[in-house]
Amino acid sequence: MQTLNIAHLTFMEARQRRLLWAVALLGFAFLALFAVGFFLVHREFTRQAASNLSELFEVTDFFLLAGLYVVNFLMIMLAVLTSVDTIAGEISSGTIHTIVTKPLRRWEVVLGKWLGLAGMLTVFTIVMSAGMMLIVWLIAGYRPPSPVQGIALMVVEGWVLLTLSILGGTRLSTLTNGVVVFMLYGLAFIAGWIEQIGAVVRNEAAVNIGIVASLLMPSEAMWKRAAYLMEPPFLRALGIHPFSSVSTPSTAMVAYTIAYILLGLSAAIYSFQQRDL
Repeated sequence: MQTLNIAHLTFMEARQRRLLWAVALLGFAFLALFAVGFFLVHREFTRQAASNLSELFEVTDFFLLAGLYVVNFLMIMLAVLTSVDTIAGEISSGTIHTIVTKPLRRWEVVLGKWLGLAGMLTVFTIVMSAGMMLIVWLIAGYRPPSPVQGIALMVVEGWVLLTLSILGGTRLSTLTNGVVVFMLYGLAFIAGWIEQIGAVVRNEAAVNIGIVASLLMPSEAMWKRAAYLMEPPFLRALGIHPFSSVSTPSTAMVAYTIAYILLGLSAAIYSFQQRDL
């Protein structure tokens, strides 16, 4: 029960900082901009390629995945920026002393904050992704395959960054923690592209580099898996745009990522319990 109270307070704190309103307004503006842009592009391509359904599907799928990729990036930013000082900031300001002196265990504080931020992140990802898919369906009548699985994998990716940010906050300062988490994400991003290019040119060493990096930081692997599931099979086979996944992470990688999150959260709890406040 105390854990749920901390989660609720974390959510309320975000609302008091007007973070929820800012995210909601900017998210709505982004969806509106996407809707207008997609409508204009789709109308033009419908005129030019009315008899070429495969080309029309290609453009529609590309725009949807491009939009979802932006949502994915915004989710990553939200995951890190909302959690980077949730523990580190309270430690440096001394606020944490007020919390832990109450009848609260340290693990309840860490888990409660994680649940509150994870819930907010999940709602953001679902609303933005589902809204974008609804826009595409209303304009083009197109629905991607496996939308639920795709959105779920995007949520899991956000949880990876959130967990690492909370873990880092138990030992690092706010600035250092943010730099470390973003650099890890950048490492996974670059390694993911190295793996994709390596798969195209059949360079086993490049593919192995990407796999090792994915094991260290599995965030990009979740996006690649999500994009793969939300791409029609005939476009998937062609691999015709930047969001096509040539080397696709397996379901075992998804299981590994979930275990990675649980291990990281356990490490955050242990690290916070051992820290001298």
